[in-house]
Amino acid sequence: MDAMTADLQESEPKQAILHVCRREILRPIRDQILRLSGYEVESTCERQEAIEMFEAGPFALVLVDVEGQDGVEMAESLCADVRTIHPGQLVAFVCNWRVAFVSDCPDQVLRTEFDPEAFVTGVKGLLETS
Repeated sequence: MDAMTADLQESEPKQAILHVCRREILRPIRDQILRLSGYEVESTCERQEAIEMFEAGPFALVLVDVEGQDGVEMAESLCADVRTIHPGQLVAFVCNWRVAFVSDCPDQVLRTEFDPEAFVTGVKGLLETS
């Protein structure tokens, strides 16, 4: 990266992401990956805390981890609440391919199977097209 690019990145405001992750062991890893990629990140494992954080927002993206089939209901409920508060909010689920076919709530589903590069590429792509 040249000095001009570094200066530009420092002067551009960082996009904020609310990361709601049901897996406490995975949350700090994903948060760090996002931070190292230039995003501001607030995160929680609790649905109610996520709503409170969202209300204090704003966020460019709400990223919701969906752990298995039982996580779909919580994620869809959170998505509906977020969209009630702010109808235009960009929401994406991070999940495996099976869950991706079950829900139509989010704007996008990132199917990464925990590939950090695919995760960041998916987030960047979402934010660039919104």
